[in-house]
Amino acid sequence: MAREDGGAASVMLAFLLGAVSGAAAALLLAPVTGREARGYINEKARQGRQRAEEAARQGRELFEQGRDRAGEAARQGRQIIDQGRETVVNAIERGREAYQQAREKENA
Repeated sequence: MAREDGGAASVMLAFLLGAVSGAAAALLLAPVTGREARGYINEKARQGRQRAEEAARQGRELFEQGRDRAGEAARQGRQIIDQGRETVVNAIERGREAYQQAREKENA
């Protein structure tokens, strides 16, 4: 599974590097002034930064939601285990009592 994730990351990185390289080549070969090219590059960099910040914010939100869900699942799991333990303890106690009563009847 980790190998598949690494492959997907490599493909995504290669795609992004290709896109950046293509954009840089287009800017260098385009018939625009240096000022226009710098303005375009600055605008695209700003947009990229905003997208990265938004993706990071969404990632943090998803992480927090997952953490909250995991905490709730753990709490419910502990509750179920405690209930099961209590049931087993009660069953053992009843079994002991029944055994003692049966033994007392035999001795009487």
